[in-house]
Amino acid sequence: MRRTLPLFVLLLLPAATRAADVSVTVGKSDIEFKAGTQVVARYATAESVAKPYLYPVLAPNGVGVTRAWPVEKGLPGEATSDHVHQKSVWFCHGDVIPEGIALKVKSVNKADKGVDFWSEARDKDGPRHGKIKCVKVGEPKPHAKNHASVETHNEWFTPDGVKIMDEVRVIHFVDGTEGRTFAFDITLKATVCPITFGDTKEGSFGIRVHDGLRPTEKTGAVVTTAEGKVVTPPVKDNMSIWGHPAQWIDYSGKLDGKEVGVAVFDHPSNPKSNWHVRAYGLNAANPFARAHSGFPSQKDGAGPLLKLDKGGEMKLKYAVYAHTGDVKTGKVAEAFEAFKGTK
Repeated sequence: MRRTLPLFVLLLLPAATRAADVSVTVGKSDIEFKAGTQVVARYATAESVAKPYLYPVLAPNGVGVTRAWPVEKGLPGEATSDHVHQKSVWFCHGDVIPEGIALKVKSVNKADKGVDFWSEARDKDGPRHGKIKCVKVGEPKPHAKNHASVETHNEWFTPDGVKIMDEVRVIHFVDGTEGRTFAFDITLKATVCPITFGDTKEGSFGIRVHDGLRPTEKTGAVVTTAEGKVVTPPVKDNMSIWGHPAQWIDYSGKLDGKEVGVAVFDHPSNPKSNWHVRAYGLNAANPFARAHSGFPSQKDGAGPLLKLDKGGEMKLKYAVYAHTGDVKTGKVAEAFEAFKGTK
């Protein structure tokens, strides 16, 4: 059986954390998530996208907490010159090796041995990145007034269109007064060939926060880990938590005069993730990186690369929590505990 958010976790929450009735609507090119009558998120599934992504992501006060560009262009003051592939909220990996399949198009990263699903690199001959295609979307399922889910099916392709892997991705939406949880229940399936997940920092469940929440900004976010450590921005991009494990990392600050934040949760059932987290606004949990990634935690005793035999599966579970207030008033730790209790 697949994992779902158990109702007893939701129903035991205080009444104040149970907010509007939610609904999920499946369209031709995206999936809409609504709280009451307000669209609070859209999940892009169009053939034209390199990989599915969630944008916008609105906190309960209506403020978007992830970067708009390049999905939405022309917003005043937003940076438009870096990391076009970091679209709001996504899941992939930067080096996926299909054992036994010769790759005609090599990654731009010469150290990679497989397909790059992280970047959206191109050259004169076309894309040099893989593509994750959403090929099927199921009927949305209501679980409670504030909880609904939808199951999607993805296929992973090489740059020249060879399928190498299947994926089932269930998105759970739970609405609350302080925050909204979008939980991603991911099952990777080696239906075509054995799969090895290469050793790179470029992964895997990531968000790009709103430019106003970048900690390098004068009025930017306070970055807090599950251990209560406040991470100050560096001179360069790598945060001090970069390449280390944590159960969650939160960015909290002010946008349009309103206090908001956004956290990424790493479920304890996952292979332990280390964080590819940078001061320009990237916050990504990576379970696949080893010593070559440069992550400090992986220099000694990193262990073997994660692999799937043909016919094998790997289950992963991550979540994004968009909240009002700071890390305390937004009840980030409490939201993680509810997420942690899911099976």
